Amino acid sequence: MHALGSTMLLSFLVVSAVAAAQVKDEPSAIVRSFHEALASGDRAGVLAVLDPKVVIFEQGEAEMSQNEYVSQHLDADIEFSRATSSKVVDQRTQARGKSAWVLTISETTGSFQGKDIASRNAETMVLEKTPGGWRIVHIHWSSHRQERAKP
Repeated sequence: MHALGSTMLLSFLVVSAVAAAQVKDEPSAIVRSFHEALASGDRAGVLAVLDPKVVIFEQGEAEMSQNEYVSQHLDADIEFSRATSSKVVDQRTQARGKSAWVLTISETTGSFQGKDIASRNAETMVLEKTPGGWRIVHIHWSSHRQERAKP
């Protein structure tokens, strides 16, 4: 291979590696990794993307820190995520400076604690850019029951 060709190939590989690293750290990728960690029961993975001062609103309840979430709902959220399946219907991401938000509409189906689940969910996650990468600083979840399609 010619020196120019080698240089161009090396430049392409470096640019590709940098682009891949940036995509992995995009806010939507952080939100995806949060949900994947819940669904696989990976507590450390969940906590890795949550800011210690995260505020979580869900169905009129609030946890005002990562520690509060761990002590009150994390285990139940893991159990629920492992027992059900979710599908993203729409997702929109926007970032400005060191802040970003990911708005997601999803549908969840399955069975949890003996109850059939069929819900449509709205999720807002606000992220902040830290020296360690994007961290989730606020989550707001709401959902409503959907009628299951009859066979």
